[in-house]
Amino acid sequence: MSSNRPRVPRLRLDVASYVRLRQQVLCRDGWRCQSCGTMSNLEVHHEKFRSRLGDDSEANLITLCSFCHAAKHR
Repeated sequence: MSSNRPRVPRLRLDVASYVRLRQQVLCRDGWRCQSCGTMSNLEVHHEKFRSRLGDDSEANLITLCSFCHAAKHR
């Protein structure tokens, strides 16, 4: 059974563009983990995982510390 809907390609940025977007997200989120509020060991997390067809859009990214980021992946 095939779908008649056209496939919409997900946004997947090149490395340089992703680095710029990552900085944008960190700045947008005030350089704080959006879960616990810490300002150290920050990482950018895909809310909808790439492995589940999440894209590299600002709307899909959030700043988390390494501890909270690891917890999201458990």
